[in-house]
Parts: sequence; structure tokens; C-alpha cells
Amino acid sequence: MARYQPPDPFETPRFSGPRTFMRLPHVRDLEGVDVAVMGIPTDGAVVYRTGARFGPEAIRSASVMLRSYNPLLRVDVVEKLSLVDYGDVPTVPGSTVDSLERSSAAIEEVVRAGVTTLCLGGDHTVLLAELRALAAVHGTLALVQLDSHHDLWDEYFGQKLFHGSIVRRAVEEGLIDPGRSIVAGLRGSLTEAADADLPSRFGLDGLSYEELAALGPGGYSERVRDRVGDAPCFLSFDIDFVDPAFAPGTGTPEVGGPSSREALTYVRSLAGLDFRGFDCVEVSPPYDPAGQTAFVAANACFEMLSLLAVRR
Repeated sequence: MARYQPPDPFETPRFSGPRTFMRLPHVRDLEGVDVAVMGIPTDGAVVYRTGARFGPEAIRSASVMLRSYNPLLRVDVVEKLSLVDYGDVPTVPGSTVDSLERSSAAIEEVVRAGVTTLCLGGDHTVLLAELRALAAVHGTLALVQLDSHHDLWDEYFGQKLFHGSIVRRAVEEGLIDPGRSIVAGLRGSLTEAADADLPSRFGLDGLSYEELAALGPGGYSERVRDRVGDAPCFLSFDIDFVDPAFAPGTGTPEVGGPSSREALTYVRSLAGLDFRGFDCVEVSPPYDPAGQTAFVAANACFEMLSLLAVRR
């Protein structure tokens, strides 16, 4: 058995104890750890509805209902992986630049210890902190992104660091290989027609949700594998990928997307790829009164852990 695992739910009720992800032990010593779940509580780079700074807490609370065995991928994540909740990394309210620097430094320490990271956002700018940390250790990565926005815009209000510009910054910094990267689920109205061409302009494969739905999970899986190959990669799951009927608690919701079931199926279809890190971002609890967005996010994270467990 793995060194770290959740308590027995038949001995300790799920509603008891501190709110850690999957009720995992809160551990900072990384010896014997395969995966560290980390919160990045920041939302200073959101252009519409704030609240994602409380996303890590909400996802952790929803995750207490997660069990260890994935019957669809036929893997027990607790049996295969030593899992801990590392807690939150440092952020700086009011300064996106400082938040990214401090968060990245903390994440890099974990990555250099040989641990895979699963980060809970926070707005999508946290992706830049993660990619900086991972690329410093693993080199340039392939980005697999499920999102209703490509996040390739240049700036907002004259500022370069916003959650809608973060993939562009990652390309410019050489953190990701555009030729091996893919973003899928794009939808919603745009400011101008040229916005739709930004993925191809920067060399990424960009799929609208209509194209993704036509492919289905099997076709999407093939498309990603053809694109990524055997490259080390990162999976970023923006909760606004899911239709707001199923996940309303997010900063920039876009209608016409997948159900929660369909969204999880797309994640599950990526089994076998060489993922070095994962995140789930943009959960905004103030707009999630029944908690369903946090439940979708927690289950998406469980599917990510399952992907790693299958490969291990």
C-alpha cells in the first residue's frame, strides 16, 4: 500500500476532520509522496466575476465524497499512488506578478522532489506559475487544455497578465510547445472574427466545442495523441469548459458546453499520456450556491489522479 492515503470511511465519517482533498493527510514532507494536491488561492486576474480565490477550499470540501476506486478506468488511485494534500502555496492579494513568482517557487520545490502536482485554482493565471515550475525541471511541455476560452488574447486594460492571456504568455516564454499542444471546447461570442484564429496563429490545435462534440471522446483521444505523441504534458481543466447548467460557479461562464458526465469522459479518454502535472481552475463558490460546480471539479481531479494511476 502507498505510504499516504485517506482514513477508512467506515471508521471516520466523511463529514468529520479538516477539509483536505479526499481527506488526505496534510503533509509537507515529500519523502514517499507520489502526488501533492496544492491550492493556489488567487483571483486578482479575473475580468468579470471574482471568487476563485475560494476555489481550493470548495473543491476540498466537495472531495470528501470521493472514494479510491475508479470503476471506469479500473484502477484504485490509493493503491497505486501515495497522495497528500500539501496545502496552499503563497499568493499575494493585489499583485498577480508577485503571486506568480511566489507560487511558482513553491511549486518548483515540490516538482524537484520528484512529485507530481495537482493544483486547485484560483483563476487561470495560476497555470503560468505551474508551467514555469514544471518547465524548469522537465523542459518544454505539451499543453492539453479543456476550456471554453483559448486564453491567447494579448492584454486587458493595458496589462499583460490576466486569465485570458495566460496561454499566450506561456508560448512567449517557451514553456509549452505549441506544435504539440491542443485546446478544446472553445465557444461563445467573440470581440472580432480574428479571435477565433488565435490558436492557429500561435501554432496550437484549437477545437470549438462543436468540433469536439462531433469527434466524441474517442476521436478527441486520437486527436490529442496524434498531437502530443510521447512528449511530457500538462492537463489544464478550466471548469467553464462544462456547461453552466452543470457548473454555474465560475467567473466567465459560456453556455452550450458539455454536461458534467461528458466533460469527465473527455478527461478519462486521455489515459496513457505522460502527464507531469494537472490543474482544475476557475471554480468560484460565490456563484455556486448548491456546490455542484465544486463537485464537478473534485471529480475531474479524481479522473486526473486516475490517469496517473493507470500509467503507473
